[in-house]
Formats: sequence, C-alpha cells, structure tokens
Amino acid sequence: MESASRTASQLAPPGAGIPAIERFIGGLIFSLKRWRGSREKFAAQFQRERGLIASHYHHQLDRILRQRVLIPRLRGLEDSSRFWSVWMTLDHLRIVNVQIAEVINDLTHGRSHQRVASTAAVKPSPDVGPDVAAAYEASCDQLTALVASCPPMRTSVRHVHPWFGPLDAAGWHALAAVHTGIHRAQIASILSRASVQPS
Repeated sequence: MESASRTASQLAPPGAGIPAIERFIGGLIFSLKRWRGSREKFAAQFQRERGLIASHYHHQLDRILRQRVLIPRLRGLEDSSRFWSVWMTLDHLRIVNVQIAEVINDLTHGRSHQRVASTAAVKPSPDVGPDVAAAYEASCDQLTALVASCPPMRTSVRHVHPWFGPLDAAGWHALAAVHTGIHRAQIASILSRASVQPS
C-alpha cells in the first residue's frame, strides 16, 4: 500500500487535465467526429468498444484485474489516471456512463443539467473489486436503452464539458463512445503489464 500511495503521489492531481496542444487538437478531431457521426454510428461504436473491453477482462484472474499498474500516458488520459487497475477503470466507466445518461436525459427533455462536469469528480475507488463488472455492464445497458428511446439529440440546450465546452445531447453521446475507446486501450495496456509486475 505504501508503494501504491507513493506512486500515486508522483502523478498530477485528479482534474489536472491533458496537455494544452493535445486538448486543442483533440477538440478539433472530436468536433469533426461529431459532425460526421450519427446516433446509430456512435451507438455502434459504443457497443463495439464495450465488447472489446469485455473480451479483455473476461476469464482473467481477480488478482490481475485488481492490480494497479503504472502505464505510459495514453492520448486523452489524464496523468492521474495512469495508475489504475482494470476494476478501477470499469468503475470510472460506470460513473461516467451514469452521469452521461443523466445529462442526455435532461438535455433531450429541454432541461439544463445541474451537475458541473468535472474530471476530478469521476475518479474510481482504489478498493473496488469484482462486483464492479456487473455494475459497469448495467451502466452500459442504461445508456444504450436511453439513447435508443430518447427524443432528437441535436438539442438547443447544452451542458459544458471541461475540455470540449458546451455540448448538446448528441455531443455527449459521441463523447461516451470516444471515452469508452480511450479506456479500452487503457485496459489493454494495464493487462499487458500486469502479469510482469508483483501483485
């Protein structure tokens, strides 16, 4: 535990963000994806990334999935998120999926969303365990069902993302798909290193 605490303390604090140039270029790429995308395309991307994540963690030993591993920083990943376990990553995805569903539900019904979006507020618990897998899958089901049934998503009401500014419901849906892809790559990176590090 002391080693984990020491490693975590050497990283940037939660909510510090990503490098400015990466944020700028990422914002341009994300804008283009939103412009070219659709509800159906982002729903399919979300499900594809979800399936890949499941293929990574299914049949893995719990001691591997709960092991915190320091990985190189991936594009779109905060420095503070580099020292997570697979279970922690699923917990983060669960939290974000639930919050994005709440945002989309409000915006598609013409309501402003009251919770301020914060990357620091969606960090996972380091003590999370195997039960998080079912909770994560339930959050994916919740978001998928909502998106399939909600009103038009090109909403006039918007909610501010700390990196990408005001987004309509379609933008938040696109973000869910992109975000899941980033953390799918994170899980793959964790697992590629977990077995060679002490548990």
